[in-house]
Amino acid sequence: MAKILIIDDSLTITKTLEVFLKGKGHEILTAEDGETGLSMAKKHVPDLILLDIMLPKLNGYEVCNMLKMDAAYSHIKIIMFTAKVGEDSKTMSLETGADLYMTKDLDAEVVLNKVEELLKKKK
Repeated sequence: MAKILIIDDSLTITKTLEVFLKGKGHEILTAEDGETGLSMAKKHVPDLILLDIMLPKLNGYEVCNMLKMDAAYSHIKIIMFTAKVGEDSKTMSLETGADLYMTKDLDAEVVLNKVEELLKKKK
């Protein structure tokens, strides 16, 4: 069982991911904005973060960069999970330290498989 933090301002997306991931036995934490998400990541140190790019207060790039630049949190796997499509957002995500970039139009099973793959790499 892994601890997963979902940082997304879409309640629909958050609840959908939460149901699927809890069904796989994971502990789920959620935050609706980048600032809250960053403080929750530092407090709870999750195994993996599903992070939206377009967020209130701090955007996903800023949250990712701050966590990856801090040795205490740089090991946390981060999936940029966003509606923002295009090479620019993918490149920026990977440059800020994200482990994976995924768009929100993907099937839930694909997302779950990618989460499980990243968690296995962590062990």
